[in-house]
Amino acid sequence: MVSARSDAPPPPTLGTSIKILVSGGFGVGKTTLIGSVSEIPPLRTEETISEASKGIDDLTGLTGKTTTTVALDFGRITISEELVLYLFGTPGQDRFWFLWDELAYGALGAVVLADTRRLQSCFAAVDFFERRGIPFVIGVNCFDGVQPYTVDEVRTALDLTSAVPIHLCDARRRESAKDTLVALAAHAMSVAQLVR
Repeated sequence: MVSARSDAPPPPTLGTSIKILVSGGFGVGKTTLIGSVSEIPPLRTEETISEASKGIDDLTGLTGKTTTTVALDFGRITISEELVLYLFGTPGQDRFWFLWDELAYGALGAVVLADTRRLQSCFAAVDFFERRGIPFVIGVNCFDGVQPYTVDEVRTALDLTSAVPIHLCDARRRESAKDTLVALAAHAMSVAQLVR
């Protein structure tokens, strides 16, 4: 009988990959959140906002915004050799919503970013994930490090039950973005246990 050499590398293992969506309205910080937490330079499909988008894209409250995502954003976080998170950012404008079904296929869950200056911009994302039974958390993006509304006020405005976690975050800060993703993972696991 031949025994395995002790100095031989272990046999390859098949790792687990998890797909997470970052969604929300136009200009809420999806691209920024993925960029702040991704271990690789994120894939971005941003284009310059053109004259053709005037009257189509609502730039109210988005002073200085010059680009927009036209397909998706993509980032990666390696947790271990056995676990990799893939982050997919959805486009925010309604004319690109047809991509959401494909992006959502196989997703563990989603972070729905909300901007309380334009809270209505996240309604479509909340509705999308509720209708499909995909677990999601709300990430209230604290622009300029300030959030004038409480979590309870945001919950009431979005008409969400206490079962949906709401997390204050700053999409520009890696730790804050990571905490929001951890909140989503915990929520998705609790939903999965309830379904069993």
